[in-house]
Amino acid sequence: MTSQAAPPPLHDLTVVSLEQAVAAPFATRQLADLGARVIKVERPGSGDFARGYDEAVHGNSSYFVWLNRGKESITLDVKSPDGRAVLGELLDRADVLVQNLGPGAAERLGVDAASLARSHPRVIPCTVSGWGTSGPWADRKAYDLLVQCETGLLSITGTRDEMAKAGISVADIAAGMYAYSGILTALLRRATTGLVSAVEVSLFEALAEWMGAPAYYTRYGGRQPARVGAQHATIAPYGPYDTADGSLLLAVQNDREWHALCTVVLGDPAVATDPRFASNSARVAHRAELNELIGRTLKTVTTAAAATLLDEAGVANAGLNRIEEFLDHPVLAERERWHEVAVPGGVVAALRPPADLADVEPVMGAVPALGEHTDAILRELGRSAADVADLHDRAVI
Repeated sequence: MTSQAAPPPLHDLTVVSLEQAVAAPFATRQLADLGARVIKVERPGSGDFARGYDEAVHGNSSYFVWLNRGKESITLDVKSPDGRAVLGELLDRADVLVQNLGPGAAERLGVDAASLARSHPRVIPCTVSGWGTSGPWADRKAYDLLVQCETGLLSITGTRDEMAKAGISVADIAAGMYAYSGILTALLRRATTGLVSAVEVSLFEALAEWMGAPAYYTRYGGRQPARVGAQHATIAPYGPYDTADGSLLLAVQNDREWHALCTVVLGDPAVATDPRFASNSARVAHRAELNELIGRTLKTVTTAAAATLLDEAGVANAGLNRIEEFLDHPVLAERERWHEVAVPGGVVAALRPPADLADVEPVMGAVPALGEHTDAILRELGRSAADVADLHDRAVI
C-alpha cells in the first residue's frame, strides 16, 4: 500500500484577516504556509494598500507577493450592513481573527477582542497595533520607520556622521513574528484547556524587545553604543575590511579566535597580548588602531586568500554580497530552498519558510488577485448567484 502524505499541521483551521501592509499579513502568511485557510478581507476596488507599493513582480507589488501567498481574497465593504453581515458569517466559521486596522476601527466594526468575546467566544482575536491599544499613544498612527525612530534604532544605525534606517521593515517583521507565535500559543492553549486568549502585539513593543542589548548597554554602561557603520558597536574586530581586490567581513567573538587571528592571519602572536588589544573592551576603545593594523595586512592579499587564512584560523568571515549575489547563493540553491509560486500574471521563485518540520511540506499557495475568491466564498456561505450579483451591483463586494 502507498502511504498518503499527512495533511499540513493547520489544515483544519480558518483564519479571517482584516489586514494591511506588512505586520499582520506576515503573521497570516506563515499560518497559510502551515496549511491554515486564510481568508483575506480587502476593500472593494483597491484592496490592501500594499498592492500598490510597486509593480516589480509581473506587475504586482514585491511586498504583496512576499506577504500574501496561500491566501484567499474576498472584497467586502465591512462598513456597510451587508458587508458586516458577511463578515459575521465568516467569523462563525473561523478559529482566528487577525486585524491591524487603524485606531478605533476594530471597535466600530465590533471585531475588537472584547466584542468578539461576546459575539464569537471561540474565535481567537489577534490585534496588531502601532503603540498598543491602551496608553497615551493608542490613537496615534504608526509606520515602520516611525517606530525605528522612537525605539532609538536609528540613533545606533548608520555612520558617525549620519543616522540610517534599517534596510528592511524590522518593526513590522518583529510584530508579525510575535503575532504568529502568539496565535500558535493561543491555539495550543485553546486545544489543551478550552480557554480562548486574545493576542495583542504592537510594533513599538515588538521592536523594543529587539533593542534589548543596546538598551541594557546604555542603561548600565552609562552611554549608548556608537554608530560605526557596518562594524559592530561593542565587539571588535567585527566588520568589513578591504583586501587587494575587494573586501570581506570578519568577526571575532572570543579570545581564542582573537589569538588565532593574530597568529595565523596577522603573523604576529604578540599582538594578541598588546594591552591595547588584549580584551574586547580594549579593542573597542582602540578600534581605529586595531582596524589600521588588520587592514594593513589584508590589503596585501586577495579576498579569496584572506578568506582561506581566516578559515584556517577558525575566524568567521563572509562576503559583502549585493542582492543579486544573495539570490544566487549556493546554500539556497544546494539546499533547494527556492520553490515556484503562482502570482497574478506569472510565476515567481519564493523561499521556503525557514523553520523546517520533519515530514511536513509547506503549502506555499498562490498569491491571490484582488477579490479572486469573493464569489466562491459567498456561494459557500449560501448566497445565490442572484444575491452575489446584487452585492456586486451595490458595490458591497
